Amino acid sequence: MAHIVLINPRFEVSFWGLEHAMPFFGKRAVFPVAALPLLAALSPSEHRVTLIDENVEEIDFALCASADIVGLTGMSVQRFRMREILHELRRLNAFTIVGGPWVTLQEDYFGNLADVIFVGEAEDTWPQFLLEWSEGRHLTRYEQLDRTDMSRLPVPRHDLLRMKNYAFGSVQFSRGCPFTCEFCDIIVTFGRRPRLKLRQQIIAEVEALEKQGMEFVFIVDDNLIGNKKAIKPILRELRDWQEARGFPLTLFTEASLDLADDAELLVLFSQANIVSVFVGIESPNEAALIETKKKQNLRGQRSLVEKVHAIQEAGIEVWSGMILGFDNDDATIFEAHRQFLSEARIIHSMTGMLTALPKTPLHARLASEGRLDPTDRSPFGTNVIPLRLTRDELRRGYVELMSSLYAPTPYFDRFEALFIRGQLGFDQARRGYWSKHPWRRAQSGARAFVQAAAILARLLWSVNEVELRREYRWRMFRVMRARPRPEVLLVFAMKCAMHAHVYALTREMARGETAISNTF
Repeated sequence: MAHIVLINPRFEVSFWGLEHAMPFFGKRAVFPVAALPLLAALSPSEHRVTLIDENVEEIDFALCASADIVGLTGMSVQRFRMREILHELRRLNAFTIVGGPWVTLQEDYFGNLADVIFVGEAEDTWPQFLLEWSEGRHLTRYEQLDRTDMSRLPVPRHDLLRMKNYAFGSVQFSRGCPFTCEFCDIIVTFGRRPRLKLRQQIIAEVEALEKQGMEFVFIVDDNLIGNKKAIKPILRELRDWQEARGFPLTLFTEASLDLADDAELLVLFSQANIVSVFVGIESPNEAALIETKKKQNLRGQRSLVEKVHAIQEAGIEVWSGMILGFDNDDATIFEAHRQFLSEARIIHSMTGMLTALPKTPLHARLASEGRLDPTDRSPFGTNVIPLRLTRDELRRGYVELMSSLYAPTPYFDRFEALFIRGQLGFDQARRGYWSKHPWRRAQSGARAFVQAAAILARLLWSVNEVELRREYRWRMFRVMRARPRPEVLLVFAMKCAMHAHVYALTREMARGETAISNTF
């Protein structure tokens, strides 16, 4: 009945986007946005749906002009590009709808550029809108009052995306987080009661990604262990599925730091071949964690470093989310971050300046204190006016810290501390399977070696700086001597590509050649 075009705008260059690294992987984007293929699956079969991810292909505006409905969704950092696209669609007189995190937080942001907006989750309101649109009686604003029943969601239509252009696939098991971090918008959008899909849904989704040729898959839940009791049987099912198929998928996810306190969960993560986890550590400053109501990171007798090490000892690499600019941060915080990440052997830290998102408790508090910058794109990279630092001190300290963290020597020192001296057992479950199927070990090893060689060849050919190429070669030889396994070499190659991205990004920021790239 209707031709629907759904668009995910391109991201600006950022830490998460790994834009400078994608050519080394032979890809165009990190992973597909979750919303587009899910909305396509929720659309009644009589409608024709076209998905466009601007991160891997250009927007066909002529196609958009001829479509019945053009929808945009995007994360908060995509709002500037969303506005540009909406201006062009308005010029073409297209019928436009907008949803996603930013319009949920600030409904009036796009003004009259959108004909319809969707606030919050849309699994119920999207089909409702399509029915009402077909009857000529749709609303201009939809808000789903009840939380989505995750057990009713269909398998997303990843077949409508150009999956070969993505480095990783993506899948969602649950929504919601039980914690109350002051700065976080997750509980605003998804609530504090974690809701999970059924085991058979999740297995159907990972099978669909495997059929699309995905080897690496990111479980995009904001906190996979928000409901520990419910996630454990799902992880057991996933473990059994992986083992029955020879562990075809390498998985990554996000979880809270209390993962370190649950020995059973750590074992299940490893058995399911979840090899790395992003953890919101936020700060080594305990006063800052108390201030932002991140008290879960401080529970128990172990220090933050000890908790990170506990996760690593289970064979799981830790990526961290870190924040600068809390009220309890002063000029000593930058060195404290450096020392913590070195001691914790965390290679990748998504370090950002504290940002107050609309509708969060932090935004309300700072607004009442008159400490919000109303500028939509502040030259300081954040809308927060810090308490114990000047805005320039925070911006300068942030750029200097990022430059220091991703200088070649400290970056690869952290890598060697974890993977060489620490001997991180990142593929324990897969190696257990290989011990019973040696031919699969040989097959996997050959594949990993070819992938690593391809990444390193592209990298050493493309990187212009002689000193940087020399660093990559020297570290490669050290890895090959210490842990001469193809899988370790592949991890190293991927780390080199990621380093090339963040190294370029931080140097551009330090030279003032690009805007401050905050991670929020």
